[in-house]
Order: sequence, then C-alpha cells, then structure tokens
Amino acid sequence: MATEPRFTKQGTTPADASAGHTKHPVDEKLPPLKMATTGLQHVAAMYAGVVAPPLIVGAAIGLSPKDLTFLTGACLFTAGLATFLQTLGIWKIGARLPFVNGVTFAGVAPMLAVVASTKDKDDALPVIFGAVIVAGVLGFVAAPFFSKMVRFFPPVVTGTVITLIGISLMPVAFGWMQGPNTQAPDYGSMKNLSLAGITLVVVLLLRRFTTGFVKQIAVLLGLVIGTLIAIPFGVTDFSPVGDADIVGFPTPFHFGAPQFAGAAIVSLCVVMVVSMTESTADMLALGEIVDRPADEKTIAAGLRADTLGSAISPLFNGFMCSAFAQNIGLVAMTKIRSRYVVATGGGFLVLMGLCPMAASLIAVVPRPVLGGAGVVLFGSVAASGIQTLVKAGLEKDNNVLIVAVSLAVGLIPIAAPEFYHAFPENSKIILDSGISTGCVAAVVLNLLFNHIGRGREADDVTSPMESGDAIAEQRTGASAAGVH
Repeated sequence: MATEPRFTKQGTTPADASAGHTKHPVDEKLPPLKMATTGLQHVAAMYAGVVAPPLIVGAAIGLSPKDLTFLTGACLFTAGLATFLQTLGIWKIGARLPFVNGVTFAGVAPMLAVVASTKDKDDALPVIFGAVIVAGVLGFVAAPFFSKMVRFFPPVVTGTVITLIGISLMPVAFGWMQGPNTQAPDYGSMKNLSLAGITLVVVLLLRRFTTGFVKQIAVLLGLVIGTLIAIPFGVTDFSPVGDADIVGFPTPFHFGAPQFAGAAIVSLCVVMVVSMTESTADMLALGEIVDRPADEKTIAAGLRADTLGSAISPLFNGFMCSAFAQNIGLVAMTKIRSRYVVATGGGFLVLMGLCPMAASLIAVVPRPVLGGAGVVLFGSVAASGIQTLVKAGLEKDNNVLIVAVSLAVGLIPIAAPEFYHAFPENSKIILDSGISTGCVAAVVLNLLFNHIGRGREADDVTSPMESGDAIAEQRTGASAAGVH
C-alpha cells in the first residue's frame, strides 16, 4: 500500500538515500568533536554492563587484583573489537547499524557453575574460554538459518519484545541508583537516591531547555555533572585512576590455553542461543528506530558479528559478546543514528583495554549517577516498543491476547525472581531471561493465532519490512515524544 514519503534529517526519503542520492543518517560521519563526545556517551551507558561479568567471575575464581584488572581490561578490548565488527562490518559480517557489542550478562550464571565444578580454579577460565570459542563458531555457522526467524516478527511480536527489553532493563537502573554494593550500609540510602534523582533531573532539564549538540549529549553531560555533585558526598572514588597502569595489552591466552569440556560447551551453547534470540529482537528494534528496518540479510550479518566476536574474544581473554540493549535507548533519545558514532565508542573501548588508566576514568562515575541516567535510556527503549504496538492491530482480540500473555511471561523473572526455583538449573539460563521467554511466547502465540489453520490475510499478518514502514511513518508525527 502506498504511503506518504517520510523524510530524514537531510530532507530526503530513505528510498532516495538507498538510491545513492544522499547518505542515510546511519551512514553519516559527524564532525570529529561530536563523534568523540557522542561515542563516549555510548561507552558511559554500557560500561557497567561490560565490566560486571568479569568482576563477578574473577572474584568467584579468586583472581588477584592485578589479574582481575587484566580480565576487565580484556573484556573492554574485545567489546571494542566486536563493536567494530558490528558497526563497520567486513564481507557479510556486521549489521552496519549503530549497535554496541559487549560481554553478555546471560553467561554469568553458567560461567559461575563452571567455576564451581572445576577442582583446580586455575583451569576455570581456560574451560570457559574453550566453551565460548565452540559456541561462537557454532553460532556463526547457524546465523543465516537463525535469521530466517525474522518472518515470525510482525509488529505485534516486535512491539512486545521491544517493550520487554526496556522494562527488563529498568531493574538494572534501579539497582544502580541504590549503590554498587547490596551489603554496604548506604545501599539504597537517601544520599544515593538523591544523587540518582539529581542526575535524572539534570538530564531532563538539558533535554528540555537546550538545543542542538548540547541536547544530544545530555546524558553524557548529566553523568559529568552528577559525578561532580557527588564529590562532596564522598561517593566519588578516584583511587582507581591512581592505581591503574598507563599501558597494558591483553596478552593472548594469558590465563592458559583453552580447554574443551563437554558440559561447559553445552551450557554456553544454550547461552549463545539465548543471546542470538535477544540480538535478533534488538536489531529489529534498532532498525525501526533508525529508519532502516532490519531484514533477514541484516540480521544474519549482525548475528555473524555477534558470534564471530564471541569466538575471537577468548583469544584475548574475553567472554561471550552480544548486543547491548541499553544503547538502543540512547540512539532513540538522542536521534543520532550514525553507526560511525558507535564505532568511535568501540575505539574508546579498545583504548581502555590498552590503557587501564583511561578505563578507570569511567569507573569514577558513581553507580547512583549512572542509575539516574539509566532511567531515561531504558525508558526510551520501552517507549519505542509502545509506539510499535500502536501499529500492531490491537483492535483485534487475538493480537491483544498475544501481547497480554507474552508481556506476562516476560515479566515473570522481574516480578517474581524465584518463580522458577524448582526448575532444573540449566533451564534457568533461558527462563530467567524475560526477553527470551517473552520473545518465544510472542512468536509461538502469533503462529497459533495468526498462522496455523488460517490463510495469511493482510489484515492479520504484517511482514517486518511492512511494519517498519508503517512504524517509521507514525514516528514522524510523534517526534515530540523524543523517540525517532
């Protein structure tokens, strides 16, 4: 069905851009200063998520402070490499979207299980690295087949999953707002919550009363201002900067050559499936936000980048890599869609991996300050999902049921964290991911109500590409909401 042409910031339609008349905003290269500051903003948004898994796993193994710093730097370095693969791409690898990659938190639980089951703790990391390599290689081979799932993601499914991504990330922001240590006396104190609230207010005021470049880097400015305000409160710790080395390189196989254990490989392969499912949903969400809907080819290329990045990561002592959903919120809020901005962020990650002192500068930002900014970022993702659902045909009872049940299933790990306590431990890898369970529920219910036993009528089923056009058209009239 014909629609009115929708316009990019340059005043041209995506069709014109694809025809070579002008660059799509995703392919724009911004001025150096703007590229650097907005790229750094992406790093600030995802830094805590990258360093948390190596800190948790390293502590469980009992690594020395020096080795723990090395492991954290290695994960930053490999996150940068994976982001390069995803944003810049080579051959058929990389979605070439403003997509940040980093260590997936989904692998923490099975990696801790590997640590617990390994008699000699010195073998724990080599066993983990071996399992990640195998999972990455198998995932790379399976990527083109896995990407065919895109036909099962009409608006009713994508809208539900995008909404779940935003909602599922909210507890992370709320946890950051309370403080870095749940056992600390000041965890959840008025001091921490006030700092989070001040940061949130600063970001909102900057978004409301500034324009242009300042408005676009409101989150980064909010983090800087929040950190400065936190200094008198004694929350800001500058000791990591003084203790860090200036130069450091993640020497390949620093912790030993990879070891291949069957149980660990199976466990991490399950995590890879979960990760690929979430990445597929993330690519669909981001594609709609930047007006370049992710088709089957794009998803296959993006999954190849995820899996190849994961397979390479252990060579430099890193863990499994996956897309970072929180950065989708940053793209939606700032409207800066250039993949080169995110690639610049990937460059910062590589430099942090090579320069521990630089990495420690981001670590100075207090967790409550990060939490205050996180509310805006993660809420923007949920808002994008709601906008997608507006065009999902919710006037039909079947689609209402799909959304209702899928959201309920996806919210179980958030609303009732112990709900699956009686299930086998291995199954919890999937069940404890609300994004994955909600996604599976939405796909299955969509098949049941809109495909099986009935013809594929235009009123009932809309393809992902068609939904992207409709959603983008709707968004042009909703830019006041701050989502694009």
